[in-house]
Amino acid sequence: MRSYLIRRLLTAIPVLLGISLVLFTILALAPGDPFEELATNPNVPPEVRMNLRAQFGLDDPVAVRYVRWLYSMLKGDWGFSFVSRVNVDTLILQRLPTTLFVLGLAQILGVLIALPIGTYSAVRPYSAFDQASTTLAFIWFSLPTFFTGLLFILFFSIHLDWLPFIYRADLGSTGFAWLRDQVKQSIMPIAVLGLFQAASLTRFVRSAVLDVIRLDYINTARAKGLSERITIVKHVVRNALIPVVTVVALQIPFIFTGGIVTEQIFRVPGIGSLLIASILALVIAIPVGILSARRPY
Repeated sequence: MRSYLIRRLLTAIPVLLGISLVLFTILALAPGDPFEELATNPNVPPEVRMNLRAQFGLDDPVAVRYVRWLYSMLKGDWGFSFVSRVNVDTLILQRLPTTLFVLGLAQILGVLIALPIGTYSAVRPYSAFDQASTTLAFIWFSLPTFFTGLLFILFFSIHLDWLPFIYRADLGSTGFAWLRDQVKQSIMPIAVLGLFQAASLTRFVRSAVLDVIRLDYINTARAKGLSERITIVKHVVRNALIPVVTVVALQIPFIFTGGIVTEQIFRVPGIGSLLIASILALVIAIPVGILSARRPY
């Protein structure tokens, strides 16, 4: 097992390097940079802007900039955010706990919903419950998270006025009141992501249980006189969870992707909203970069 893990880690290193190289090249070739806004400021002389660009190496070749960036990342120096005026690692560590809290509970909620529903659907195949759960799972999986998030806001926040639709990191309450407010504002983003994950996992759980329940050792366990409940729980579900756990691990990147949109809808101060804000800042800087390229001085 140790040699297998070492081989897998060594295989992942060139993959991560290739992905980082492609992403860095795309971002480096895109128009706009942190100093483009200085081009429209008449109080900043052109030579000052050029000196700043030379100081940070923005005019160096992409390969040189990538090597410098990779060395700084490995050293723990993630750079400085010119928008937030703080270090990037500090900014990420401020947002990361909220993202892990929301996405982690959403993943747990999805597993807790999918496991019993998928198991019961496989035990009673083609029943009314199986057909209804399969249809609902297909419909919910087809709906994007931004649409279901808006539905939750319209129903639970605007129509019923039960839950707040804006996630606040600076709650003014303390003690039990803080815990109550934290739970209320976390219900909708966690439910949106958790139900989306549950809709996807339900199909895998049903398929895995159907594959196991037809094997010979399950019939042997029933022939020995074991009850149906013990047979399902101890023999069927335990062995069916092996491929399901693999699927859950593979779906972690996808829940981060859905969390980006969900955090933006509910204004969750996490990594997703930070990414959207950074992209919007770059998009605003692109027209400025194009204009400064046409009129350099």
